[in-house]
Amino acid sequence: MNLSQQQTIANEVELTGRGLFQGIEATVRFKPAQPDTGIVFVRPDPERVLQVAALVDNVSPRPRRTALQNGSFSVDLVEHCLSAACGLGIDNLIVQTDADELPGLDGSSEPYAKALLSGGIVQQDVDRRTFVLGEPVFVRDGPASIAALPSDQPGLTILFELDYPDTPGLTPQVFSFTSDPAGYMRDLSRARTFLLESEAQQCQQQGIGKHLTPADILVIGDNGKPLKNRFRYPDELVRHKIADLLGDLALLGRPLQARIVARRAGHALAHKLVRKLKQAAVLKSRADKSLAAPVMDVQQLLRLLPHRYPFLLVDRVIEVDGDRLAVGVKNVTFNEQFFQGHFPGTPIMPGVLIVEAMAQLSGVLFSQKLEHTGQLAVLLGMDKVKIRRPVVPGDQLILEARTVRIRSRTGHCRCRALVGDKLVAEADIKFMLVDADPI
Repeated sequence: MNLSQQQTIANEVELTGRGLFQGIEATVRFKPAQPDTGIVFVRPDPERVLQVAALVDNVSPRPRRTALQNGSFSVDLVEHCLSAACGLGIDNLIVQTDADELPGLDGSSEPYAKALLSGGIVQQDVDRRTFVLGEPVFVRDGPASIAALPSDQPGLTILFELDYPDTPGLTPQVFSFTSDPAGYMRDLSRARTFLLESEAQQCQQQGIGKHLTPADILVIGDNGKPLKNRFRYPDELVRHKIADLLGDLALLGRPLQARIVARRAGHALAHKLVRKLKQAAVLKSRADKSLAAPVMDVQQLLRLLPHRYPFLLVDRVIEVDGDRLAVGVKNVTFNEQFFQGHFPGTPIMPGVLIVEAMAQLSGVLFSQKLEHTGQLAVLLGMDKVKIRRPVVPGDQLILEARTVRIRSRTGHCRCRALVGDKLVAEADIKFMLVDADPI
């Protein structure tokens, strides 16, 4: 799939069914969404609209499935819906649901995909923000593993090896899929979720899925064959694993160009991979921004901060999100005065100056709040300070300050400093906000 523009659906559509785990009847209504909305799950409420974005930061741990939570609002079993949207190349979608769990239907993503197709898929006049993976990312949990590898080919390729060595009748299965809407409908959408017979018995003993029978869901016996059912594909199990993985990769919140190689992986490991991919995407974005025109250059910083040479330790600000987040850059060169004595022959940037650079960026962040204009952020205290790696000439420090709390006279930031993708320092820094006296 090589589409450069974002997509949504043209018309509202809905489907109804019972959840796999709770068995509660649920109705899902799909609605078009504006560009850059992403996929958002909502539930109307008499007082307010409850919503949660389909992002890995909102994943709530559940066994054998993917659930999202934002405060008191949660929605369970979202992977089949996300898989269908991702497989069809839908970037922006509102998913309105009236229950805590989405319908399980026949255990596959096909009903979701068919519903979305019936709504019509339309392109939007905004480019996709595809993340082109530049460095390998790897996660492992015992014998299970997933590797995300850079790829020159547009789209996403997934190779999955399924292996249940403790079920002799179930032979290993391997399948490869390259992202394409037609291929998704043909090769993945009809593959259903499955359980081993022992797992199904354990679930029903726990009161989970008591409304289901082997005719409703694939239950695999010791001989590797389904009980009271038939396979839709000879290798249906591994195909469903890929469909699930595709749904979990949608939690990155943007299309991914990479080659994925997975073995015996489930939802928890996929979530771990997506978290690492998100971190890589953020670092790449900031590296790109550090080379582009700054949000604030040094002349603007001189108007916001009282620091001057040789103690101004922020060269530019490359990202500002209101009074919530600021990202800055400090280019470390051999010409820095402190390298004359720290240490001759082995120049290392003093850790206290890295913390000072983070504190200065916090001052920039606090200046974004209108009522703090004309005030200075004076250091009040530090906590959880850790210097993890040396910083040497030629390094570029990426500084990050996130607001924890701002009050009328105090501020609290959580700060990090990175070189590339390596964390070099972190600290919680507290400030007293005082009026700046004119000189």
